[in-house]
Amino acid sequence: MIAAQPAAAHHSFAMFDQTKQVELDGMLVTKFTWTNPHAFVMVQSGQTTYALECSSPNLMTHAGWNYQTLKAGDKVDIVFYPLRNGKPGGMLKTVKLADGKVLSGW
Repeated sequence: MIAAQPAAAHHSFAMFDQTKQVELDGMLVTKFTWTNPHAFVMVQSGQTTYALECSSPNLMTHAGWNYQTLKAGDKVDIVFYPLRNGKPGGMLKTVKLADGKVLSGW
């Protein structure tokens, strides 16, 4: 008998510099996409928009997220691992909501 196993990872995380953390406070959420294989958060500060990759909705649900956790217009503080190519974005590590609750992006 052969059992199907989920893939441990479907892409490399090499594009993210996990030796650096960027912390940005008072970011404006412009979009929150709750889709597989990864959720995404778009946040803006001034003229710069950051695209932040999150874990899967399944894992995020276990960490306290749901599809309504973030909405366009919300203000949040974020910590993320930046993209190695220098573009504005990365892998979301944590988000601090307006009520002070901190959620893991992974």
